Amino acid sequence: MQLNCDMGESFGPWQMGNDQAVMPWIDMANIACGFHASDPDIMSDTVKQAVDCGVTVGAHPGYNDKTGFGRRPIPHAPESITQLVAYQVGALDAICQQHGTRVKYIKPHGALYHEMMNNPDVFEAMVIAAASMDIKPALMIQALSNNKPQKKTADRYRVPLIYEAYADRAYDDHGMLVSRSLPGAVHRDSALILEQTRCLLSGEVSTISGKRLKLKADSLCVHGDNLDAIALVQQIRQLVMSADSGP
Repeated sequence: MQLNCDMGESFGPWQMGNDQAVMPWIDMANIACGFHASDPDIMSDTVKQAVDCGVTVGAHPGYNDKTGFGRRPIPHAPESITQLVAYQVGALDAICQQHGTRVKYIKPHGALYHEMMNNPDVFEAMVIAAASMDIKPALMIQALSNNKPQKKTADRYRVPLIYEAYADRAYDDHGMLVSRSLPGAVHRDSALILEQTRCLLSGEVSTISGKRLKLKADSLCVHGDNLDAIALVQQIRQLVMSADSGP
């Protein structure tokens, strides 16, 4: 199981997260590309940190909405989604080349991520964007109890998928994330987050109603917004290492 984290989401003097502290504990950095957050200097600094720590760089494109932090859906034609993503990934990849690396995968941010998972046309637009690039990035999507429709589309364009799960988000009985607008959507209790991590490492998750669902994930999303969160990431890393080493 790889750990991924949304990073590089500061903007000018405004600081978001604690990238330097969390970077050594993760495997994959989802770096904002300037639309929902970040700027060229932040992008460059974050890529350099990732390279220094041996962390894989992924692009984290979103809607052009810094005020709403990319969490508000903005209607686009599918062709516009493709260009929106290509524009942002291309910018980050150009900065990556300054630091001797390339973008290896794409993970959409916020509302764009949810639109991708709920709208087949948006999903295909994302896949087309990835397939068109010479770097041939993978696409990170939400691990569901049934990802066959997404895999069928991705296979048609020969785009590899990375399936992602969340240790700190509640799941509904359909295997989707509970909306942030509802109570209990985000887990705050460290013990609950660690228990959900253990379940995900064994290939399942408990839903908000107590139902158990099979859920196979390649990567686990973690956050490093404060000192408590970073300490939690370290504990999650220990759980992953223990699971990898076996009994």
